[in-house]
Amino acid sequence: MYRVCLVVIARDEAATIARLLDSVRPWVDEMLVLDTGSSDATPALAQAAGARVQHFAWCDDFSAARNAALDAAQAGGADWHLVLDADEWLIAGGPALQALRHQAPDHVASIELVDHFHDGAQREAHARLSRVLPAAVRYAGRIHEQPQHRLPLRALAVQIGHDGYLPDRLQAKRGRNEALLRQELQQRPDDAYLWYQLGKDQSVYEDYAAAETSFAQAAALSPTPPGWWMDLVARRLFGLKQLKRHDAGMDFAQSQLDVCAESPDFFFALGDLLLDCAADLPEQAPALLPMIEDAWRRCLAIGERPELSGAVAGRGSHLAAHNLALVLEGTGRPDEAQALRQRFALAA
Repeated sequence: MYRVCLVVIARDEAATIARLLDSVRPWVDEMLVLDTGSSDATPALAQAAGARVQHFAWCDDFSAARNAALDAAQAGGADWHLVLDADEWLIAGGPALQALRHQAPDHVASIELVDHFHDGAQREAHARLSRVLPAAVRYAGRIHEQPQHRLPLRALAVQIGHDGYLPDRLQAKRGRNEALLRQELQQRPDDAYLWYQLGKDQSVYEDYAAAETSFAQAAALSPTPPGWWMDLVARRLFGLKQLKRHDAGMDFAQSQLDVCAESPDFFFALGDLLLDCAADLPEQAPALLPMIEDAWRRCLAIGERPELSGAVAGRGSHLAAHNLALVLEGTGRPDEAQALRQRFALAA
């Protein structure tokens, strides 16, 4: 049998560390928490929850910390490493983790991450991340670090929750990621993924002008769309809407129609952009309304696509239906709007 170890790096995570450890404990052989300098009770709480706690002097490098934790877990006899953060927790898939005890560590496995965030209402975004690693795999990158390997990648039926993007937690780490990303970009200025992550961080903190600069740089450096491309496109369209750069947004959207043809998030963001333009320029509304309606109908035709990077739950169903129903009512089609509401059980 192979040994499975949960591997966590943490600092000042007393509010969440027990939630993570309690959720994973039944399904793994060991839990290791590498504390990077907590001033709260994180180490004591982790130990009380059954984890082996070790310490590491933080050096502004997530890979260095991750790899130190992985070294410690491997030294303890682990064959598989489940890499999670303190603001995450296991939602479902414990038996799949347990089954790793009978699988040779000859591949890397991805898990589904469900991000909880707030944009005026509670939302969920989905992503698949490589977080189940054979013992020998290590990370590279100062921030948004990635496991380095040439092993096959398999999807594991494990779902992990994450609430680090809720407002109170965001404010606690404001500026940290941007500073580290800029340090990394000094070393790798042509890395499109780093520019995308910088733009994402800036947009999360509503600095849309800076985010547009970063997203544009990422786009210029990505001749072939990478896995995170659709998330960049949707975020960039939203930012251009916030900046009132509707023409630039429509031009960018036009260039992405083929690439994003199966993304409800793309068409949702496009409909949102066009609606904002129609509100600002009422004389253009008659021409824009059919395009807005078509965008949200496309969302519903595609349906939910949680496997796409950054997919927000509801944009292929009830969120698009809500917006479309408002357009139908506003254009004199209340019966169609009511039928749509009934189909998706929406409140009027």
